[in-house]
Amino acid sequence: MDFGTYMRMGHPIVFSLIIFCSIIELSISAWLTSRFTASDNYFSLAERDRTRFLLFTSAWTIVFSGLYLFYFFCLPDGVWDSVAFHIFFLFLTWAFWTAGAASITTALSGELNRNSQSIYAYSVQLNALQGFAWVTEALVTFALLTVLIRGITASRRGYGIRGPLMA
Repeated sequence: MDFGTYMRMGHPIVFSLIIFCSIIELSISAWLTSRFTASDNYFSLAERDRTRFLLFTSAWTIVFSGLYLFYFFCLPDGVWDSVAFHIFFLFLTWAFWTAGAASITTALSGELNRNSQSIYAYSVQLNALQGFAWVTEALVTFALLTVLIRGITASRRGYGIRGPLMA
């Protein structure tokens, strides 16, 4: 099989995994944000604000990954299916997830364990928030690298970076 066949099979799988992990991240961060707002029991402003940033990042990812998945199936030769748009969207999303995952890790001092339950009000949920942020960041990194490789091969074949992702 050629690279295009792998892209046709892998694109929906990777974007579906990204959406799935983002939905979980959205659920956890929305619940934590509602608890922090209702009870004011966050450990620090950094913990509260970074949880809110991950809420935004997961909502961003769900909306735009869903649009890309829709355009992949319904408008495969449209502008949204170009290599350049994929690189732009995935790079921006990758920057959001890297910043969010690194910032929540920093706010939680790198790790959460059983000894930190007396410090943090929702240590299990914060641990899950941190874990799914890194998992989603890894999936977006994989997608970005794959599209970059596809862009390089497409430009060598003469399609250019504005050409379709599936050629």
